[in-house]
Amino acid sequence: MKRISNYILVCLVGITLLSFSGCQNGPGSDAPYKALIITGQNNHSCEESTPILKQILDNSELFATYIAKSPASGEDMSSFTPVFSDYDVIVLDYTGDPWPDETNQAFLDYVSGGGGVVVYHAADNAFPEWLEFNKIIGLGGWGNRNETNGPYVRWKDGEIVKDLTPGRAGSHGQQHAFRVAIREENHPITKGLPLEWLHSQDELYSELRGPAENLTVLATAFADTSKGGSGEHEPALMTIKYGQGRVFHTTLGHVMGTGPHPAVECVGFIFTLQRGAEWAASGEVTLEVPNAFPGFNSLSAWDKYRPYTFDELLDCLESYKPGDSRVCLQDLSVLIRNTRDNEAEWPGMESGLIKFLKGKATSDAKNFVCREVAIWGSEALIPVLEKLIEDDDTKEMARFAIERINEEYTN
Repeated sequence: MKRISNYILVCLVGITLLSFSGCQNGPGSDAPYKALIITGQNNHSCEESTPILKQILDNSELFATYIAKSPASGEDMSSFTPVFSDYDVIVLDYTGDPWPDETNQAFLDYVSGGGGVVVYHAADNAFPEWLEFNKIIGLGGWGNRNETNGPYVRWKDGEIVKDLTPGRAGSHGQQHAFRVAIREENHPITKGLPLEWLHSQDELYSELRGPAENLTVLATAFADTSKGGSGEHEPALMTIKYGQGRVFHTTLGHVMGTGPHPAVECVGFIFTLQRGAEWAASGEVTLEVPNAFPGFNSLSAWDKYRPYTFDELLDCLESYKPGDSRVCLQDLSVLIRNTRDNEAEWPGMESGLIKFLKGKATSDAKNFVCREVAIWGSEALIPVLEKLIEDDDTKEMARFAIERINEEYTN
């Protein structure tokens, strides 16, 4: 009973540590390619979508995936200067304030020089006034785009047609499951896929328009008017060539709120994203079509999702500061709680927490761990907590943790 009471009390004391949102950094691996997800601002929930994208890429075993988070909307963007050239593919999960001119030019140089890009869902809403960006994504929506930005692109009578009819750019009807039809069955990304497959509930982007230069539509989806759609076969998967660079654009994958997120749990979305990222990074595709790929009338949810490991969660937490996502914090809290009574695993986990508290993590991250060990830790943590009392930024939570641990082991 004391542990439960302690848990409630510490939750109240540490509640301010959980009042934040945003997108979080993560660890790398020995995978053959390095991917960088650009995030931080979005009209969708990037604090939810970015960790999902990272797991999808990492679980392919092809990518070591990192995250670059921009300042929040309205804040100074001058320090947002990712080194794109350090990566094989850039994944855009960003719709927000303009980047600095230096970053814009670095991105253009990266792509035109042969870099890979994945445009994910609402990233095609970004930067309507930046012509070269719109050439890179091929088609975009919203942001006051219209016929001056380029044509609509549709599948009609067995071929892709460009439509310069005046009108808005960007719409979607109500979310629903819909079929994706492959239009380029011999492209490395789509080769071997069912010619039509059922995608889980999602937004079906319609009426996108843009330069559409060097654009190949790999797959389309019919935007049924009964669901509020355009009545057209709209692009769903595309590739774009920009200079020497390769771009894969998927309009699929809506994420909003805390879930569930059927669109990004669909095996069709996951596998085409993985293949599209591999192709963008290398020009080749090695991933074989999984048996679980959806069929004409059958949905298929991802069975390879896994929680982050303990070490991955600590890596994710290391750079935490107010304004970042609480996803890793919550997952770590659950993992600690579920492991505390496991006599075989807990000593190793506690040693890892001690090492973390001795390391270079932010004071906010250490305060969160102090809060957790106050509930579940043993006397083995006292020496490192005493050291944290010497730091003004961590002394209060460290002292609190010592008091709770001492109370537990003396009563």
